[in-house]
Parts: sequence; structure tokens; C-alpha cells
Amino acid sequence: MVINLISGPRNISTALMYSFAQHSKIKVVDEPFYAHYLVKTRLDHPGRDETIASMSADANEVIDQVHLLEKNNEVVFLKNMAHHHEGLDWSYLNNMYNIFLIRDPKQLIASFAQVIENPTLQDIGLKYEADLLDYVIKEGNHQAIVIDSNDILKDPKAGLSKLCKQLEIPFEDKMLSWEKGPIPEDGSWAKFWYKNVHNSTGFSKQKTSDRQLPNHCKSLYEEAIPYYEKLKNYNAT
Repeated sequence: MVINLISGPRNISTALMYSFAQHSKIKVVDEPFYAHYLVKTRLDHPGRDETIASMSADANEVIDQVHLLEKNNEVVFLKNMAHHHEGLDWSYLNNMYNIFLIRDPKQLIASFAQVIENPTLQDIGLKYEADLLDYVIKEGNHQAIVIDSNDILKDPKAGLSKLCKQLEIPFEDKMLSWEKGPIPEDGSWAKFWYKNVHNSTGFSKQKTSDRQLPNHCKSLYEEAIPYYEKLKNYNAT
């Protein structure tokens, strides 16, 4: 089985990947479509050239690699950014268990702006998440799962236990912690984005949760709110 985590950036997606990496039956993969996204959009992200050199930018080749991993592992966990699905044939999602991870866009944008000063709606991925949710509801063979990162942070054991039950896999206590530092599955971009997780040993409230939204990002926040509310409302049903 393949679990596809669809998230915006500056969420707890990396911490969730680290958590699932501790599970005895799960193989994790870090942002397999990142090179594809950078080549297609020509965006200049930190470590762009290194990322493109480190992995295939051919989406079909990446999907084939995922299916190969699926044959050799009981469960494969993909950590994906929602906007990395741009330009893909989404039908590959139909047989996966798709998890949509959301975070208050005020917190998300304030954090993202510390790395990329002027983020756009495309950068933060919320519209992509909403569009992908619509697709999975209509075409997917498994029910979409929407989780709020704050719910995991408030009670990691309860949140992860519930998520594992929805995925029909056993929860393991060792998913609650990990050793400080990187893991072998980290992408080459980890040095730019994963500092907080590398300094952690488990789930904890992010310092960025209390960071003020920069004035120049307020219009982006207003633009993002309807997509966040759509995802959040699905979570409440």
C-alpha cells in the first residue's frame, strides 16, 4: 500500500515523515516530485541545482520507482508538497491512501516568509490541496483523510493512533520519537528546510506558531483563507 501525504510547506510534514520512518513496516520517501516541480516551474528555490541533480525530474519515472518500492515494502509513505503535483496526471493517486495535512495559513505564511521573502499562493500549496481533495473525493478508491497539524501537536499519541486506524495500519509507540539529526531518506534540500526537525526528538509546538504575519503577506493570507476553510470543513464532516 502507498500512503501519500499531501501538505503545504512549513507544516509538520517532515516530522510526520520522521514519525512514520520509525514504523517497523514502513518505507518513507521525501518529496519525490520536487525535481519535476522545479524543472517545470523554473523556480529558484534554495539548493535548486543540487535537488535536480539528486533525483529524477521525470514524473513517470518517479511513479515507476514508487511502484517498485511498493512491491518490496509492506507500506510506502510519500511525503509530498501539494504544489509539486502541478503538471502530473493525478490518476496515479486513485489507488493511494491520500492524507491532506493542513495548518492555519497565518502560521504557515509567517514561517515560509522566513525562507522565501515574498511567497505566493502557488508556494504555499493550499489551492493545490483543495483541488487535489476535490479530485480524490471524486476519483479515489480510498476516502480522503484531512488532518490539522495542531491536532497532532496537541496530543501526538491520540492523533497518530487515529490516523493509523484510518489507514488500517497498526500504531507503534516508537512513532512518537526519533533521534536528533537527519535520517537517510532526507532529500538534498534538508539543510535549507529541516533545521527544526533535526533539532527535535519528537512532536512539539513550532516556534513559528507565534510569529507575526508580515504586513506584505496579509493579502496572501486573505487569498488563502477560503481554501483552508474548505479543507478544514471537510475535516469536520
